[in-house]
Amino acid sequence: MDRLLTAADSALRTLFASPKAGERSPAARTSPVTLTPQQARLSGALMRVNHVGEVCAQALYMAQSCVTRDENLRRDLLAAAREETDHLAWTRERLDELGSRPSLLNPLWFAGAFAIGLVAARVSDRASLGFVVETERQVSEHLRGHLHRLPDEDLPSRAIVARMKLDEERHARQAQAAGAALPPPPARWLMRAAAKVMTTTAHHL
Repeated sequence: MDRLLTAADSALRTLFASPKAGERSPAARTSPVTLTPQQARLSGALMRVNHVGEVCAQALYMAQSCVTRDENLRRDLLAAAREETDHLAWTRERLDELGSRPSLLNPLWFAGAFAIGLVAARVSDRASLGFVVETERQVSEHLRGHLHRLPDEDLPSRAIVARMKLDEERHARQAQAAGAALPPPPARWLMRAAAKVMTTTAHHL
């Protein structure tokens, strides 16, 4: 029951509260920039997609932490979730600065990711960790693509995305070292297909 209450609290804070970062945003170390309206719209759309990714990360880690019976793994998952909260706060802050907004479908994204996390965690801890590895690898690829698409002038957004990419790659390495069993190829393909639908939709909504 305590774990379910913790997950419910996380859902409410992720979807309806202003996230609080434990670490200052990487954007704070960049110089102020002025973007054209077109550049600001593009950056806003890309950072909205990245914000959705962090909403899903909160759901995934919370779902997995609710199911595992391994207390060490649970602590690791919750620690990763706290780092993802920084990403959530940074992307939301940058969205506000760009005059953009979060995805209107965030409750749907959270619910879907939570359900997927539960299914993976119920298979086994190794399968759950494997899902983390594959998810973080795909997220890293996605962030690499955004670094190519973001306007060169948008140094704050680029600094946030670059830091997020490093953190996601570290999460993947940690999960791999903890004994992850990677999903089979069909599952990885389905994950990529689902991610494509989400990112394409979130770019606009």
